[in-house]
Amino acid sequence: MNQQKPPLDPHPLSEYVAWAGGRNREPILGVLKEKLPKDTGRVLEMASGSGMHINYFAPHFEHLHFHPSDKDQSVFDNIKQLSIDHSNDNIADPVHLDLTDPTTWFNPGMPESFSAIFCINIFQVAPISIADGMMECASHLLNDNGFLLIYGPFRVEGEFTTESNREFHDTLSSAGVSEWGLKDIADLKKAAEKHGLELKEKIDMPANNFSLIFGRK
Repeated sequence: MNQQKPPLDPHPLSEYVAWAGGRNREPILGVLKEKLPKDTGRVLEMASGSGMHINYFAPHFEHLHFHPSDKDQSVFDNIKQLSIDHSNDNIADPVHLDLTDPTTWFNPGMPESFSAIFCINIFQVAPISIADGMMECASHLLNDNGFLLIYGPFRVEGEFTTESNREFHDTLSSAGVSEWGLKDIADLKKAAEKHGLELKEKIDMPANNFSLIFGRK
């Protein structure tokens, strides 16, 4: 995709998010093809946003059922319209899931357990404090062999892995929003350990991103 990079805008329906999603979807799909169950299973996406990722991935896994979710219910119509447009009949209707509100984690609109959960490009614009809720929620919803995949740019033990990631962090920080900026993988590991999960795999991805695979200890 040769589209010019739009101005930074973290809103899930923005041109910037669509541009970023188009850049990263193929490498993430490659990881999912390796990691997702080869037989039946259910997959939850946290913070689905516009629904562009789940609607891109689902047709590649016709044996799996996908469940979008988000804190912001205003994006639900967009998710559902994309599912209709792409004839994705293995995607359920989106459900309200707020990682800061445990009462939303056990929603009658979704199953009690999942083979996998994924969350894409959320931590650079979300407070690290949601990591605790994400890990606790995942510990309740994942089946015994399930995994949580978190994708995005991160610092490693306090260090930026590339100069471009440092520049991206500085750009985010300059917006004046306290929670914007690259978070540290070490903080995700600490949150995971509190809830019986651990980092199983750290996969280097294009554009200086990571796919972090968490599972039960």
